[in-house]
Amino acid sequence: MNLKDKVALVTGGASGLGQATVEAYVNLGAKVVILDINEDKANEIINNLGKENVMFISTDIMKEEPVVEAINLIKEKYNHLHIAVNCAGTGYPGRILGKEAPHPLDAFQFIVNLNLVGTFNVMRIAADLMDKNDPDENGEKGVIINTASIAGIEGQIGQSAYSASKAGVIGLTITAARDLARHAIRVCTIAPGIFDTPLMQLAPDKVREPLLDSTQFPHRFGQPNEFADLAVHIVQNTYLNGETIRLDSGMRMKPR
Repeated sequence: MNLKDKVALVTGGASGLGQATVEAYVNLGAKVVILDINEDKANEIINNLGKENVMFISTDIMKEEPVVEAINLIKEKYNHLHIAVNCAGTGYPGRILGKEAPHPLDAFQFIVNLNLVGTFNVMRIAADLMDKNDPDENGEKGVIINTASIAGIEGQIGQSAYSASKAGVIGLTITAARDLARHAIRVCTIAPGIFDTPLMQLAPDKVREPLLDSTQFPHRFGQPNEFADLAVHIVQNTYLNGETIRLDSGMRMKPR
């Protein structure tokens, strides 16, 4: 699918990997809608890229009604949706048995609801609008890109909630691709390694250094634009479907 004149939504598009994806898509001629809760950061992006290219909708992706409303606003403004990229998510550090008590159940539920349920929620409602598109020259109606993590494959100590949620996204990939194949909608997942996002830049050296040691080549953290490059390629390569793609320089997570 060619990105020019296409309409894309990006959850978590106001920062980090999502922001880089917004910028890459706009630079290739797409109109992008940011679904996020950080209005100030989203407005900065709109000021840089132009309000004719970027739209912001404050959205709690964990709830059905706000996502339905957001998709309806996209339909009203653009009449189409071709691409959905799910980048919204977060983590919670904690062992199953902590020093004073077991892992808080509400924290586990929140992470799974945001990272996994939120991804599914956006995917299903976005796909419903994509299905109304006329097929392009390749017979395609839409592309969905979800964000997992290598922690969903080899999670570290203290990552039970995050790893479980991202493993769920990975497990969803082939099923979603098969479900939506009859509708000409592709589904792929990116599983990033350690990326130099604003959140990682705030981490202390004792956290950053062991992670950096695990990288192979290039021996560095990933850059958000490299995630965005892959998000562009997935859209453009019509034969990519049902795949979870590691983007991690060949690193494998150590237990801690």
